[in-house]
Amino acid sequence: MSRIHHQQRLLVCSSPQQQRCDNWIFLDVPSDITIEVSGLRFALHKFPLVTKSGRIRKLIAEHKDADTAKIELFNLPGGPETFQLAAKFCYGINFEITTANVAQLRCASDYLEMTEEYADDNLSSRSESYLDDVVCKSLELCVEVLHQCESLLPLADELKIVNKCTDAIASKACAEQIASSFSRLEYSSGRLHMNKQVKCSEDWWIEDLSVLRIDLYQRVIEAIKCRGVRPETIGASLVDFTEKFFKKKPLLRSATCEGIQTRYGALHDTIDCEEKMVVETIASLLPTEKHAVPIRFLFGLLRSVMILDCTMLCRLNIERRIGSQLEMATLDDLLMPSIEHAGDKTMFDVDTVHRILVIFSQQDESDDDDDDDGLDYNSEDPHPPSQNALDKVGRLVDNYLAEIAPDANLKLAKFMAIAETLPGYARTNDDGLYRAIDIYLKAHQGLSELERKRLYKLIDFHKLSEEATAHAAQNERLPVQATVQVLYIEQLRLRSALRCSPSEENQKPDHPRSWGMSNGVFSAGNVSPPDNYASLRRENRELKLELARMRLRLSDLEKGHACMKQDLEKSNSRKFMITVSKRIRKLNLFSGSPLKGSSIPSKSPLTEDSKLSSKT
Repeated sequence: MSRIHHQQRLLVCSSPQQQRCDNWIFLDVPSDITIEVSGLRFALHKFPLVTKSGRIRKLIAEHKDADTAKIELFNLPGGPETFQLAAKFCYGINFEITTANVAQLRCASDYLEMTEEYADDNLSSRSESYLDDVVCKSLELCVEVLHQCESLLPLADELKIVNKCTDAIASKACAEQIASSFSRLEYSSGRLHMNKQVKCSEDWWIEDLSVLRIDLYQRVIEAIKCRGVRPETIGASLVDFTEKFFKKKPLLRSATCEGIQTRYGALHDTIDCEEKMVVETIASLLPTEKHAVPIRFLFGLLRSVMILDCTMLCRLNIERRIGSQLEMATLDDLLMPSIEHAGDKTMFDVDTVHRILVIFSQQDESDDDDDDDGLDYNSEDPHPPSQNALDKVGRLVDNYLAEIAPDANLKLAKFMAIAETLPGYARTNDDGLYRAIDIYLKAHQGLSELERKRLYKLIDFHKLSEEATAHAAQNERLPVQATVQVLYIEQLRLRSALRCSPSEENQKPDHPRSWGMSNGVFSAGNVSPPDNYASLRRENRELKLELARMRLRLSDLEKGHACMKQDLEKSNSRKFMITVSKRIRKLNLFSGSPLKGSSIPSKSPLTEDSKLSSKT
């Protein structure tokens, strides 16, 4: 009987509706065994099956007295389709082993005990050879077989199919990375260098991994990490996998990626355990290296963690990674809506941002300690390695404070905690901080005088620009002490500008030691050390006398302010307050010292002080 004739007489089992097999494998030989798999019945013959399947041999031995044995196979890997292929193999009918059925055949052969113990070159060894010789040679085929193994666990794991595929994928990914690195090398002028114009195509396999289930994907990434694949490549794979997963979850994607404010209770019924497990697994797989994944992706992942109510360890892990590269963030990233928004809650999640800022400050300090051990920096620049990052984060925090300041539920303690998180040297200019505080005072007019003083102590008025100083000098929301300080700083600037002659500004020193001090500004000249020391002493005495006069006048001003405040409370009139404010501005606080509108400074007080100091 020819092989073609055998194939023509081999018929597939009946449809699920019939629940039985109406045709025989051999039309001229009656069937003597019926095997049922998942409700489908196969009318077969004992002899071809028992010669290659140890399990069927044992089951038939239990029904040796019956003319027609009936056997039911429970939980057969691959179901009826895979059993049909195994039956064909027992009858000697050829079929093609592919990546779509090799994993099922390998598991079914183990279930049916179709090993070398019962027949040479049995189904078990055939499928195993296909895995080793065909599948493991190609990264795409390994991914496809792994995808087929999702319904075959844990048997596929016990048979080492998963380990073989994951190791092969990691090996191929590492080889692709090395080959791509060599392809970008060019030899010119006696040396090798990297050609950046050549497109990097070693990451073409990243998209293939997105079809895997999260547990198998995790094993692949862990194997890739052990092989030394670049963190940027691993990060790109994590981003691709997560984005494709969120595309299947439109509600979660809208709340996560687009930043739509949604309460957790509205999403609780639509979120299952799979989504929570995926997010927690992706967070655990993030590379430890900085900038391995975009910070925008980290913020999106953090929003998912808050919506899904993941573990605190997972949340802190993502916050730590964000804090280590916070200088790459934008204002939109920090404006995370508060998930549990209630009547006494803020509109934005302020606590999370505060924790991230604390992590950034601690990370900056540790980086500085590590850098200072190996390098000798100038003492005038205590933190040169991270100063650029600090400047960016300082501006970012000031903009964030200005954005959340109008929130009526934002407490003063939280506002000040965020502003005080960064060190003083993080801000080279305090204009942004002054603007944020001014907005907060406009929205929270019920603050007491003591609270306003605490708030304005955050500002270093020496770091304000001329425009900000001019605005602060006329700002009615400032406490009196802050107004006096602003006016004093503005006076010092005017005095310094007027006393600097053009010849002094254009003069350049020939040696660093020829720098001297004159009236608070450095000037160059051939000054001997004794003369320089005497000049510094005179300048010091002048500043001390000026400070003493300022303290006396500040005391008088505070007394007058207290009296006017009592009159203001009695009258309770807005016109009276405006009139008093105008009178305060017209007061000469410095008795002859120039204010912003003056053009020529009065020198009589300094002359008298100089005479007094010379007499002493």
